[in-house]
Amino acid sequence: MATTYKTLTNNDVVSTRTLLHEAIPITGTIVSGTYDENNIKNYAHAMFQSTYDYPYLSSSANHIFDITCGYSTQAPGYTSGTTLSASTNTQNGKKVNVYNQMAQVLMGYDHSGSIQRFDEDGDILAGGTKIDACYFVNLSRLLVKDEIKKGTFELELGVTPGDAGHTDPFTSKRIRIHDASASNDFRVNSPAGEYGILEAVNSQGSALKAENVKCGLLYYQAGIAVISASVFNSDDDGGLLSDSGNYSGTYHFNNTSTVIMDPHGAADGQGKMSSWQQLTASQISGAADSFRRRIYNLQFNNTTELNSTIYFCRVNHNDFNYSANPTYMSSSAIRVKNTRSDAPVSFITTVGLYSADNELLAVAKLSEPLKKDPTTELTLRVRLDY
Repeated sequence: MATTYKTLTNNDVVSTRTLLHEAIPITGTIVSGTYDENNIKNYAHAMFQSTYDYPYLSSSANHIFDITCGYSTQAPGYTSGTTLSASTNTQNGKKVNVYNQMAQVLMGYDHSGSIQRFDEDGDILAGGTKIDACYFVNLSRLLVKDEIKKGTFELELGVTPGDAGHTDPFTSKRIRIHDASASNDFRVNSPAGEYGILEAVNSQGSALKAENVKCGLLYYQAGIAVISASVFNSDDDGGLLSDSGNYSGTYHFNNTSTVIMDPHGAADGQGKMSSWQQLTASQISGAADSFRRRIYNLQFNNTTELNSTIYFCRVNHNDFNYSANPTYMSSSAIRVKNTRSDAPVSFITTVGLYSADNELLAVAKLSEPLKKDPTTELTLRVRLDY
């Protein structure tokens, strides 16, 4: 008799988990310049800006990331004793809302029900320095996959000061923001999953007040980098840049000693302003545009979690020696037998996996038929990936 079904036992089924990684390099030429800004999409609401790897109107374009920015109501202003948030600011309410929305999703609430602010070292209970003014880089799920691999994220920004930096921000000074220590030192106290601490080092010239200074957070499963706006400001203005690196001075319009931002769509023809000023005077998309123009390089490795179930389909010597295929018989004689005394034989071409009520769930095809007779035993390994 032909064996129609054979039950798989627990010993015949094995589950495995494999992590696959892919390097994702995003050069500054793609982010700004390659397609004459045709791959940059701005919106009427001006709440964020999207970057594509090809002109965004093309059907071949793939979304790379979105950039937005915001600040908390407690963010200090660039004048002592003031806050960044003010009713006279452009899109002030929306900037506060962006910060609160991101903080709500990524940081959660404290015991009193208040939204927790971004914390520089992730030690929320201990208090510490808060990140109250941020740029948010929301990477596309197409690139991130399941998560960013810890310890692989690098973002290089141009911070050349003055008019030279306004023309070409990468000429003399650049900083590299990375999560170098995150592979064995990351945080898990976030409703969005694991996150690491971002630190900045000099990559060209001497721009920072110190090496390995904390400057943001990276959420691995969410694929979101939170970059402190202080990366564009000097130490005497509460920033991370060195006062001795041509960054000193009061931050006001047309100041040639600061990192000059070049906002897209800035109000009243304001072509030059500091980072703090841009956060207050520009629309969100304008500040996002200036941040994007200072991206020299962005790279990371993504992670794809591949879950597999392996079924070992064991065919004993007395199993499946006959076929239920109607073409197997011809006038009550088995076609593949030369004489009636020959041993039964079949050729296995397909393996079907069925539910307990004999409903076909999956089919595996062999590359070539396998001969089966009472003198042979086989083990067919079927793997389902999902």
